[in-house]
Amino acid sequence: MARSRYKIYEEDEAAPYFLTATVVNWLPLLNAPWVVDILLESIRFLQENGRLTLYAFVIMENHLHLIAAAQDLAKVMANFKSFTARQIIDQYRAESANHILQQLAWHRRLHKQDRYHQFWQEGSHPQRIQNEPMMQQKVAYIHNNPVKRGWVDDPIHWRYSSARNYAGLRGLLEVETEW
Repeated sequence: MARSRYKIYEEDEAAPYFLTATVVNWLPLLNAPWVVDILLESIRFLQENGRLTLYAFVIMENHLHLIAAAQDLAKVMANFKSFTARQIIDQYRAESANHILQQLAWHRRLHKQDRYHQFWQEGSHPQRIQNEPMMQQKVAYIHNNPVKRGWVDDPIHWRYSSARNYAGLRGLLEVETEW
């Protein structure tokens, strides 16, 4: 985890947390459907294997927000980010997307000596959901991200979020709408 005052406390691990994963330097690399597929499949794998309970999500062009709970949530998030970064970087290599790879190398933190590229910024800025009003506020914030950006007029029109689930429609991922 990043060196930050925001952290996941072991005694609260099963509690839901609001989390953010951001691409280094806010590069807009989450806008390719194949990248989003990697993210969705990874989350789906964690869900199907009982490692993650998902309450809400949105995937934007350069970051994603989740409300999620898990045993050892910090490790689950670290594994998610590591796995998805490797998959995405490998695909960019296969496509010889050198301009993107150069940016991922340029923005790599200097202390990251075990890799040449860095996809995700460190940390996930976890915020424990304290009560139902906070959960409602964070879910609304997540679902209104694409509206605020001007990409859609109604949150349910953004394909890469759980807004449809909360409207009683089928979404791309299963989410727990009862807290």
